[in-house]
Amino acid sequence: MRSRTPKVLHDLCGRPMIAWPIAAALGAGAQRIVVVDGPQRALEGHLPEGVELAVQPEPNGTGGAVQAAADSLGDGPVLVLNGDVPLITAEALVQLLRVHDSSGAQACMATMEPEDATGYGRVVRRDDGSAARVAETKVAGDASEEELAIREVNGGVYVFDSRALADALTRLTPDNAQGELYLPSVLELLEGVVAHKLGDPELLGGINDRAELAQMRALAQARIHDEHMHAGVTVVDPASTLIDVTVRIGADTVVEPSSFLRGATEIGERCAVGPLTTLIDARLGDEVSVPHSYLHRCEVRSGATIGPFAYLRPGTLLREGAKAGTFVEIKNSDIGEGTKVPHLSYVGDADVGPATNLGAATITANYDGVAKHRTTIGARVHTSVDTTFVAPVTVGDDAYTGANSAITDDVPPGALAIARPRQTTIEGYAERRHAARPERAPS
Repeated sequence: MRSRTPKVLHDLCGRPMIAWPIAAALGAGAQRIVVVDGPQRALEGHLPEGVELAVQPEPNGTGGAVQAAADSLGDGPVLVLNGDVPLITAEALVQLLRVHDSSGAQACMATMEPEDATGYGRVVRRDDGSAARVAETKVAGDASEEELAIREVNGGVYVFDSRALADALTRLTPDNAQGELYLPSVLELLEGVVAHKLGDPELLGGINDRAELAQMRALAQARIHDEHMHAGVTVVDPASTLIDVTVRIGADTVVEPSSFLRGATEIGERCAVGPLTTLIDARLGDEVSVPHSYLHRCEVRSGATIGPFAYLRPGTLLREGAKAGTFVEIKNSDIGEGTKVPHLSYVGDADVGPATNLGAATITANYDGVAKHRTTIGARVHTSVDTTFVAPVTVGDDAYTGANSAITDDVPPGALAIARPRQTTIEGYAERRHAARPERAPS
């Protein structure tokens, strides 16, 4: 990957790569999951809760990796997956487990026939159709020309009888051109191996570089889109829409083009999202409209409207029916039910009651250079255009402010606060100015 980040920790549609096969294993009913890491323990702290970590002391091959987890083998079947094969599904694993259980064999391997088999081990079958062995191809000399012509390849996903696997691992040797312990070599040491071909090669596609990561991301994203659309969500233009696997969307919601839904975002039913909207870890209730806006770690309750061109920052709560309009920025604030912040305003560190209307260019000056302070605005308050609240300040219910006011003191309920200098008009100013500077007089 040419990266300081371990390959399996690279992001794939909202999850690190390693989390995809873990999720599939959990979905297939795995009772215990062990991830094998190197001696640097780079994956520690990045795995889901309950997942164990085993350390492979040296990079001696896939067989050595499974040997590192040998102490964790129980009495049931052992499912072996690769951390860089993310699109395997729980359904495919359940199918593989059933084939293994019904066959009575000591191992069952998943195989496929990809368009390009470069780098994959070829599955060599016996006359009766059972798998004899896997001919590795990573190093010249491991496989013969006849074996390289085989189209069926090893997908790197296995089910083993735990006792048979434990015994075979003790007899594994590095007798190959690369001098490594190949896990597929275990198959030659077992009695009866079933090769089960999966119909969709995408399920077993691996990632070795960033180009393949991009290809796999496109496949994963298409799967995510399909799941949402089959659940009743309209994705108008999937090609321009990014939705993380962790996002939840309610039925009858419409996602317009060029929208990006990331992280732990949750969207209710009958919402209109986009176009050109980004939601990151945001929660939307039902029937929320949010075109051309950016929302990050905030909550918007049912019936609220946002945008266009609004920015809701972390800690923001828009209650039912509230509005954050055009070119409005709100941060760490509670906006009451039915309250409107229609346009060109900044509200930060504020609590605003219900049914209040904040006029254009309403600003909360919440930072004095040392500490943040809160502004409290009551219910049914009406601020005129260009009102600045210098926190900490409290405005009572049903109060008003005059246009172009800088409110520095508390405003009692029902009062009108005007805080601006009186207008001064200087007659003949332009004539005197031009007389003093004739070179700039109008022609």
